[in-house]
Formats: sequence, structure tokens, C-alpha cells
Amino acid sequence: MSPRELHLIAPGPLDQRTGGYLYNARIVEGLTTLGWRVVPHALDGSFPEGDAVAEASLAHTLEAIPRGARVVLDGLGMSSLPDPLRAHRDRLRLLALVHLHLADETGLAASERDHLAGLERDSLAQCAGAVATSAFTARRLGNYGVPASRVRAVLPGTDPARTAVGPGAGEPPRILCVGSVSKRKGQDVLVGALGGIRSLPWSCLCAGSLRQAPEFADSVMELARELGLEDRIEFPGELGAAELDTHYHSASLFVLATHFESYGMALAEALARGLPVLSTRGGAVPDTVPAEVGVLVPAGDEGALTAALRSMLSGPEAAARRAELAEASLRHSRSLPTWDDAALAFERAVGELLPDE
Repeated sequence: MSPRELHLIAPGPLDQRTGGYLYNARIVEGLTTLGWRVVPHALDGSFPEGDAVAEASLAHTLEAIPRGARVVLDGLGMSSLPDPLRAHRDRLRLLALVHLHLADETGLAASERDHLAGLERDSLAQCAGAVATSAFTARRLGNYGVPASRVRAVLPGTDPARTAVGPGAGEPPRILCVGSVSKRKGQDVLVGALGGIRSLPWSCLCAGSLRQAPEFADSVMELARELGLEDRIEFPGELGAAELDTHYHSASLFVLATHFESYGMALAEALARGLPVLSTRGGAVPDTVPAEVGVLVPAGDEGALTAALRSMLSGPEAAARRAELAEASLRHSRSLPTWDDAALAFERAVGELLPDE
């Protein structure tokens, strides 16, 4: 076994276009460039709840990995399945990769949150340490029993991007939202808020998978129809990188009505393009979008979001405000790590938490 070999276990293939999977894929790419041999393993089963198929898949995957190997486990695929980890903790060198704590998902009952938090705490106890994808998440790992000395924060990288120019001359302001259409991302709150400013000129595109939470996605599109906004709000589903870049480029304002983010890669992408950002104070968003860079409202507060949208879309003062925030976005984006930075930081974290034997 090469001393620069790493196994990465995640639920499903790496080519899924969500923030966590994009992070995993770019880290694999970066480590490979640095000379590592990274072996990906895609788990079967239902996640994050972790059904019997998922548990058997994780157990089989771990059994097939040679003794002493370094293994990074995506939290989505391991956090509810402590038993297979416990069976291999002394044979393999296990490292958790924590994007989002399972108990932070929106819409869970208190009993379900407590149950998931307990499982994740047990799973993390089987690992030698954890890599968190934000400083916010790294700080909170102590609540799960992981000492700070065994935690490293490796933020996502952000690619260089062309500066957004907005819609064409004479067209109304263009609002862009990027994220899987799901309860946590708050597209229902956004659509409701847009209903409150229907008298203003604007159009909106909500890009993101409609299949991860299909019932919720259907309810959001039905809400748009009920509010008479079906011709003003588009839901094109999951888009490829080139098409998404086109929409970023033609946007006037980036809006994410999220209830909770552990980092917010789409927010960083918007900043890199010099877009004014309107989001919430949910989770790590204030870390990713400082107060001087964007406008943040309480998560889940449709009235506050409506008021903020109106102030950013109504009259010449709104255009000046958007321009001011756009300049601040570009300035801040220069401090964001690149994916090369992220790969180097991840390599350093693995070396420190799973040193050569």
C-alpha cells in the first residue's frame, strides 16, 4: 500500500451536483494532482437515515479495504451507522468528513434530532478525527465529543469567475437562487416573499435538483402558481456548470432563503462573480457572507425577506445599493481559498490526523 493512498467512502457516485459531492470531487482531483492515489467507494442504500442496505454496504466496503489504510468517510454515509465503524476502527485509520450534522436538517422533530445526534456522536467516536468543511462546523464538533485537537477545518475552494453583468438593457432585475429544491434551502419562503413584491419588475430562476425532495419541490411550484408567479419564476432543475455560469453572469441579485448552511458554496460562487447577496443568518452564512458584503435576514422570516427584496429592487436607490454590495462581494472574494488551497489544506489535515505509521 502506498503511503500516499487514501480511500474515500461516500453515499452514491461523486458526480452528483450538490455542494457536498462537488467538494468531495474537487478534493479528490486536487489530491490526485498532489500525487495521492485516491480510491473512491460509492455506498448503496438510503441516506442519511442509513437503512439495512446502507449498513451492509458500508460494512462490506470497509472489509474490502486493506488493513492500516487511511479512510475518509463522508458524514452523510457514516453518521447514522456506528456499528460498521466500530468493527473496523482498530484495523483501519478512519477520518470523518463532516459537511452537515444530520440533526441540523430542517423539519426534524426534536426526538428525531436527538436520535440522529446520538448516532453521529457514536460514529464520530470511532474515528481518529474529523475534517469539517467550515470553521463554523469545526467549532461545533466539540458538542459531538470530538476534541478540538482532532479537528481540522478545510474550507471549499472557489474557482475564478467572470464578473456578472446582469440582464440585458431594458430587462427587469434578474434574481438567481441556486440549491437543491428542499425544505432546508427555503425556496418556499423565497416564493412567498416574491409574492409580496409582485408589483415590482423582476424575474427569478431557482436552479437546483427537483428530485431530492420531489414532494417539497412540487409544493413550491404549486405555490408559485397559486400566487400567479409561474411565468416569472423558473425551476429548470439541476444545471451543468457551463449553463449555471451563464445564469450567474446574467443575474442582478443572488438570493438564498436557507434555513441552515454549514458553509454555502453557492454563496461563495455568487461573491466570486461580484453579485450582491441576500440570504439569512442560518448556520454558517454570516461566516461566508459577512455583514459588509451582503444583506442577511432571520431564517424563515418571509416578511423580513420581502422587505429586503423590496429595498434591493425598488427604485434608483436599489440599483445603487446593489452596485455597492457588488463591489464589496468582489473585494471579499479575493480572500476566498482556491481549490488548490483546499487540496493542500486537506493533505495537511490528513497528515496531521492520520500520520504515517
